[in-house]
Amino acid sequence: MSLAIFDLDNTLLGGDSDHAWGEFIVAQRIVDPEAYQAQNDRFFNDYLAGKLDIQVYLNFCLQLLGEHEPAQLDVWHQQFMAEKIMPIMLPKARELIEQHRAAGDTLMIITATNRFITAPIARALDIDILLATECERDGQRYTGRTTDVACFREGKVTRLQRWLLENNRSLEGSYFYSDSHNDLPLLSMVDHPVAVDPDDTLKAHAEAQGWPVISLR
Repeated sequence: MSLAIFDLDNTLLGGDSDHAWGEFIVAQRIVDPEAYQAQNDRFFNDYLAGKLDIQVYLNFCLQLLGEHEPAQLDVWHQQFMAEKIMPIMLPKARELIEQHRAAGDTLMIITATNRFITAPIARALDIDILLATECERDGQRYTGRTTDVACFREGKVTRLQRWLLENNRSLEGSYFYSDSHNDLPLLSMVDHPVAVDPDDTLKAHAEAQGWPVISLR
């Protein structure tokens, strides 16, 4: 039974859920629209350029979670799923997931985007195992801070290695699908790395290494 690991944003989704959440809360005027939009776009461009300071970004984007009751956050997330996420669900991504499910593979999403945003998306894709950046809680409420190792770049490797150890699993026969050069540390570890609608840096690396390059769009 092999492990089939999927990045989420711009891999299984035809967009970035983290950035889309920022656009949603701006559109709903849950935050100061102009100031938040400018910051959100700046962080997103840093991510694309491979120079994102993940802790600074998380301090920015998780602050909102600490300012509102979980029940209100859940109402907003349901609307976000309907308006922003369902329209960017990719039929070919669902087909790929089902191919691995039918083969008996263990399915996992590993994403830098935080668990508040991504857990409902993973449920919608019927994938039970989610490694995501974690949101700290104090009882039921979010604190607005992160906890554990951010699931980003080398942090994805750290989090996956811990999961493998805790679950007595290995990467033998494993697959990892991603669009981003930020995932090169993990792509280089699996037996079957696959570049999905990759950015230019990943595309060049994949072609040089002879990795498959596919599109789910």
